Amino acid sequence: MSGFVPSFGVAEGAIASRVFPFVGTSLLLDPDLQLPDPTRLDSLGPCLEAITIGSLDGIPCELRLWPAHLGVPPEFTTRDYRQLWGRWPDGLHEALARARQLVSWLQQHRFCGECGGPLHTSASEPARECRACGAKAYPRISPVCIGLILKGDELLLARSPHFPPGIYSALAGFVEAGENVEDCLRREIREEAGIEIANIRWFGSQPWPFPHSLMLGFFADYAGGDVVAQESEIEDIGWYPLDALPMLPHPATIAFQMIDAVRKGEHPR
Repeated sequence: MSGFVPSFGVAEGAIASRVFPFVGTSLLLDPDLQLPDPTRLDSLGPCLEAITIGSLDGIPCELRLWPAHLGVPPEFTTRDYRQLWGRWPDGLHEALARARQLVSWLQQHRFCGECGGPLHTSASEPARECRACGAKAYPRISPVCIGLILKGDELLLARSPHFPPGIYSALAGFVEAGENVEDCLRREIREEAGIEIANIRWFGSQPWPFPHSLMLGFFADYAGGDVVAQESEIEDIGWYPLDALPMLPHPATIAFQMIDAVRKGEHPR
């Protein structure tokens, strides 16, 4: 348990114990990479939005958003979600994931998609609402299936050209409209690797705020076909024995956690 409990509400202007301050999509931090004292944010002027996003160990957490054109003031620094892995405890990192996703939602829903009127943050639910026509826009969550495919003691791992140099991971792809997650995984593995899979079983999930994904982790077994990489998506792919794995993603990622579960023999069979 991380201790972070999500909630939602328009902040009443009180100084919260933990404030996640964003200028555009940039999180403002002290030079020691910690959240700044809320009183230090007064120099930024009035914020565009102030939202309570939950509580951590009983202490309220608040998101505050300033316009991107303000820039990062020299007394602050900034880091993204991945750069804070290992520096922050899990609960604080979980709160940041929620804050970062809500920042994207606020910035991408400034006007109504039905009538073009301005949107306002609801005081009673996580929604942006249009006072002219009544339309509402809720935070977007995009499900992504990530599958670790096993063939005996070998794992199917691949690298995308978007990965850091040398890193290999499990295959993943977005769930399409009208598609269930099992069919999504079968389709993605077929498209990206050219093989068929069977015995799909659940591992776990992880919010992925880039900008609003939810990773859904599964194991599956190889069921047939020759591995052929989808050239538009995959730079390299292959079967790797457990004693000769390539460089893996960061330990905080669900991909690493799935691979580690297989190495420890703790994965569902």
